[in-house]
Amino acid sequence: MAFKVRLWRLVFEMGATMFAYVGSRTTRERNARGDGISVFKCDAVTGQLSLVQVVGDLVNPSFLARNKAGDRLYVVHGDCEDISAFKIDAASGKLEFLNRQSTEGKNPVHLALDPTEKFVVVSNHITGTLVVLPIAEDGSLLPLTQKVQLTGEPGPHRKEQPFTKPHFNPFDPSGQFVLVPDKGLDKVFAFRFADGQLHAADVPDVAARETSGPRHLAFHPTKPWVYVVNELDSTVTAYHLDAKTGALTPFQIVSSLADTFTANSRSSEIEVDQAGQTVYASNRGEDSIAVFSVNPVSGRLTLIQTQAAMGRTPRFFALDPSNRWMYVLNEDSDTIVTLGVNSQDGRLRPTQHEVHCGSPVCMVFVSA
Repeated sequence: MAFKVRLWRLVFEMGATMFAYVGSRTTRERNARGDGISVFKCDAVTGQLSLVQVVGDLVNPSFLARNKAGDRLYVVHGDCEDISAFKIDAASGKLEFLNRQSTEGKNPVHLALDPTEKFVVVSNHITGTLVVLPIAEDGSLLPLTQKVQLTGEPGPHRKEQPFTKPHFNPFDPSGQFVLVPDKGLDKVFAFRFADGQLHAADVPDVAARETSGPRHLAFHPTKPWVYVVNELDSTVTAYHLDAKTGALTPFQIVSSLADTFTANSRSSEIEVDQAGQTVYASNRGEDSIAVFSVNPVSGRLTLIQTQAAMGRTPRFFALDPSNRWMYVLNEDSDTIVTLGVNSQDGRLRPTQHEVHCGSPVCMVFVSA
């Protein structure tokens, strides 16, 4: 992974262009100020972003995923029941609409392409379903072929846990399993993906701490470790992933907040750097990015820094492919802030760079 990071840096230094695609909330019901999908050109040397295009007339493009070739972008529309496909122009980075399909469920919040890129899996947050849609040869979306209803006992939080609420559905590095944190049930589900269908794994779920509210997760790049950020109690749980069965076994839980912070906060995003040395998690309330060092033998985490997000409500953040910069999407202050990343220990530092973007909630990168 260290070689991969060095390769990305060399590519950018030789003049390659990188584009960032940012989805924003747009509706009055969300008190949103976004316009749709914003396309930015990234300066590899300074981390600055410059606007290339805004694709408007979109409702809450709230999570994005690109294909491996970087010529297609897939988008779910929060609070609706739709998923869209776009073509990416390699030279300009601009988007062209391909088509849209129904997810047959309320508030799709995440999507992930399978390793063959012939299928996409989507989480419908409010109706508690996972769905599978095939992808045509030209990258357009075909109608839904599978819907799986998640079931279980809701957690005890009276407001946030009235029913099942899947929030994320990434494939594991092997491509065999789909893991699904469920904020409503305090569980993480595991599915085996085969022949374009989801099947319950041998051990279909693992219980999380009551009222923790599992939200997102990140995989270690080389070890069988999974890190789940828990929204409701602002913690991170570390699990061992069984490569044969998909079973998750917890081995640590740790707060993502500074021990001096005593007010309310909700965690949201989590990411592991490409070297597998650092885990990052965002906190909405403390408005910070937690930085954890990863023990290379045990996988256990140690909190080494909480860096201010330089804005309000960091719903999402993303490390650029070179791991030189982190972009923090502050939803309620309408900014994308660039932080520098220390290559030795992963600590973050402020820069002078930020751009305006209304209600930003997701970012992905494509190099040209």
